[in-house]
Amino acid sequence: MTREESAPAARVMIVGGGFSGAMLAARLAETGLASTVIDRSGRFGVGVAYSSRFEGHLLNVRAERMGAVDGRPDGFFKWLSTHHPARADPDAFLPRRLYGDYLRDRLAAVERAAPGCIDWIAGDAVELTRDAVRLADGRSLPARIIVLATGNPAPRMAGQDRSGRLITDPWATDALEQIGPDDDLVILGSGLTMADTAVWLDSHGWRGRATVISRRGLRPRSHAAGHPIPAPPPTDLRSGRLSRRLAAFRRLSGASDWQAVMEGLRPVTADLWRDADVQTRARFLRHLRPWWDVHRHRIAPSVGEVLTRMEQAGRLSILAGRIEDVAATSGGVTVAWRPAGSADRREVTAARAIDCTGPGHAPLDAPLTASLVAGGRARLEPLGLGLDLDQDGRAIRADGSPDPALFVLGPPAYAAFWETTAVPDIRGRIERLTAVLNGQISASR
Repeated sequence: MTREESAPAARVMIVGGGFSGAMLAARLAETGLASTVIDRSGRFGVGVAYSSRFEGHLLNVRAERMGAVDGRPDGFFKWLSTHHPARADPDAFLPRRLYGDYLRDRLAAVERAAPGCIDWIAGDAVELTRDAVRLADGRSLPARIIVLATGNPAPRMAGQDRSGRLITDPWATDALEQIGPDDDLVILGSGLTMADTAVWLDSHGWRGRATVISRRGLRPRSHAAGHPIPAPPPTDLRSGRLSRRLAAFRRLSGASDWQAVMEGLRPVTADLWRDADVQTRARFLRHLRPWWDVHRHRIAPSVGEVLTRMEQAGRLSILAGRIEDVAATSGGVTVAWRPAGSADRREVTAARAIDCTGPGHAPLDAPLTASLVAGGRARLEPLGLGLDLDQDGRAIRADGSPDPALFVLGPPAYAAFWETTAVPDIRGRIERLTAVLNGQISASR
């Protein structure tokens, strides 16, 4: 599917070819706009998230809600009904490999219907200039409008270990294959990556014990068996001090249940985040984010059952504390940490450690975003979490004005919109951006 050639200046240049970038290219093609998609890995459409072929890596959303196009949430389910009728259960949490196949089929269908509208380039974008994207191999591709859709960055420690005892990126090819069947492990982080890692290990004959350490010692909650009816958030849950909102959340959860409250918040979360002042955002991050993450980003019930079984068997222990040091030794790795609420320093020794802390969002450490900020074409939002964007996803320049030729989509936009990692949220942003780009390009012709 890859066709490497210089892109005409009239094309939208999309840097990043995972779900966000590829599905944007598909929607643009369906509306008559041409684009060029550049991706370092060449895994167009599926990225890291949906390239796993392991059956136990499941979607965290039911099949009936995983359509790739906004307004058509049942698109994936309809595809299953045609291509895998035995798996066409709208309530199922299906393997991500099936979703990857669905995305590939969607791209193929779009290319048949709109031939030549999408160019695919396997390459590493290293610089975004005013009118071009420069690749690591020296090519410079003309760019009229650039959309930065690079997906989730690797964990912060990725590539830093040379001993082989610390697995700094569990998603790297064959990263977990080096773990022995009886190796004891220390896992850093207790979120979604930890859950995926534990399920993979359990399914591949690993019989050791894992000590999981995270700041709060929380693991993701499982989806309910049924469909919670969204509980619309009342006014006192949508405005005011965080303590007041939390009290309102608890009252509403008592009247219905917390899953219903989370479903009710989902459509308005991005608006609530954008409307919050810097102090409110900072307090949320400091006090509530870990609890928000484990309740909002839930796992498939079967994955939760595996984790519970491992805990009950004594093979998975989740501890709350702060990691202070990770050091390779002659026989393994030693992790120094301090339990939550304690000044005592403790150590855990194991055969290997795995970094499951999740994406390492550090915009000033990423060459593309760091150069944009240094050149004044973009700025960080006030807390430094990521690039500052306007409501349409345009980068805000150092002087406070939006850059009409630079947009950000998907996980790199999370500092501005917060909910930008799940398919239902990203597809809504894609639809809005498609309309914005069509209007902007039409007006300039």
